[in-house]
Amino acid sequence: MAKTLFIDGKEVEFTNEPNLLEVIRKAGMNVPTFCYRPDLSSFGACRMCVVEVEGRGIQSSCTMPPEEGLKIHLNTEKTRRIRKTVLELLLANHDRNCLTCDKSGDCELQKYAEEYGIKEIRYAEKEDYLPIDDSSPSIVRDPNKCILCGACVRACTEFQGHSVLGFANRGSKTLVEPMNGRPLGQVDCINCGQCVAVCPTGALTIKSQIDDVWARITNPSKKVVAHIAPSVRVALGEMFGLEPGENTIGKINAALRRVGFDMVFDTNFGADLTIMEEATEFLERVKTGQNLPLFTSCCPAWIKYMETMHPDMLNHLSSCKSPMSMQSPILVDLVPKILGIERKDLTVVAIMPCTAKKFEALRPEMSQNGVADTDFVLTTKELGRMIKSAGIDFNALEPEQADSPFGEYTGAGTIFGASGGVAEAAVRTAYEFATGEILQDVDIKQIRGTSERCKEVELDLKGTKLTVRVVSTIREAEKSIKEIKDGTAKFQMLEVMACPGGCINGGGQPSSVNCSKIKEERAQGLYKEDRELPQRKSHMNPSIQKLYNEFLEYPNSHKAHELLHTVYVDRFKDSYRDIK
Repeated sequence: MAKTLFIDGKEVEFTNEPNLLEVIRKAGMNVPTFCYRPDLSSFGACRMCVVEVEGRGIQSSCTMPPEEGLKIHLNTEKTRRIRKTVLELLLANHDRNCLTCDKSGDCELQKYAEEYGIKEIRYAEKEDYLPIDDSSPSIVRDPNKCILCGACVRACTEFQGHSVLGFANRGSKTLVEPMNGRPLGQVDCINCGQCVAVCPTGALTIKSQIDDVWARITNPSKKVVAHIAPSVRVALGEMFGLEPGENTIGKINAALRRVGFDMVFDTNFGADLTIMEEATEFLERVKTGQNLPLFTSCCPAWIKYMETMHPDMLNHLSSCKSPMSMQSPILVDLVPKILGIERKDLTVVAIMPCTAKKFEALRPEMSQNGVADTDFVLTTKELGRMIKSAGIDFNALEPEQADSPFGEYTGAGTIFGASGGVAEAAVRTAYEFATGEILQDVDIKQIRGTSERCKEVELDLKGTKLTVRVVSTIREAEKSIKEIKDGTAKFQMLEVMACPGGCINGGGQPSSVNCSKIKEERAQGLYKEDRELPQRKSHMNPSIQKLYNEFLEYPNSHKAHELLHTVYVDRFKDSYRDIK
């Protein structure tokens, strides 16, 4: 039942909002904040969201629950003075090299300083600067730009249960850093990038490869090709003022050609290829009863977590590479023949929503003859920057198709970007492979949705009952691992995506404070394309059928295993636990 309170004299209804800040936002108003993120616990660290409550004085709106009849004032002399003082103190202790900061133009500290008219800072400027940590393949950490909001610490703990980042020291010496002050590349970071997604400043940023890609594009002796992951198409438009979930794949194809890419493909093709191999592998395991449940292997953050924390369970992981790492070797093998060039003159660029894909591309298992199959990985944010720097009016572009034959895909490939999508795509194909019958209703809605982090569906394959479980975040996956080790697990397939809601919310996607709503809109954009495509099952992709007939022979063939499957590494012995 709705209750009411008053905000600046206006009567506002509230129901189950957890705090005043959410009530304020629901009413179409806002107060600034650095530390609050709707998907994380309230912390109340930054004090930017203070409001004045009659009879209660100054209160942090992100930690105070709403109550019937409260009278709240957002912009009193006191609240504005407190916010301006907080901003000045943060800026005094901040590296103010904004022009060269990776977050310039997208920095919340910069934004609020401008909104509150901070023209001068009354406090002494920071003098002692700490070294920048660029040891990770995915993330750059600049402690000089950290405002101690704690959002990254909570994301690491609450999403992944991993606690790679934490607070160190006390008082004015307080820092956020990896365990024991070690570089980020030398601890058990899984490269998911959720810390980057919630960081309001340039303290945690994506390790950019834009300049490397430009160097290849502008080199006339190189041919540069790209392939684009499913969830990029429903998020990139946000960087150009479009609504979340709007499918811009046609504009992306056009933009990449204008940037200078020689050929443009779609990683959805690689997703269809993944399903051919993974569905076959799953049915073989069900038949033999070995290494069940099968774990999906598309998420590189999940893979690294398993290698580091549960190496005794690596046999449960599907041996299939991810769509990115299936598509790239196919391109490496076949595109040089199409273009009449040698491998050394081809550059393969993957456009991904994920910072962990940069780590995956560097794995020696994802290479041939010592040369990586994926030369560079650009995130959605990096691609948006690249398009802007090329002077392209993205919104004015006419949509274009991807190049054939590795640009044709089905709806099953598209939905890979949302939590539950890999499992749903696999079930569509596995059902028909196992029963020989046509699956009439391909919409398996029980495992859809971005808010629930654990979902299940039971399947009936002509009398064989199978349960598929879908989880997002490593913290949730750990619960399923415990069930397996306890002998209480009832599922035969486990889909894991490290990022809440799946790849649509990857660490390389445009970030937003209204994360839950945007995740769902992006997911719905993928399901909309799935419904509209002529084929919705991976094995019905004509280009996939042709690839097997002319090159790979059949799913799980010797040739398919050479190119499309991989092995995993026990990283436990190299983890920080062995460092004394």
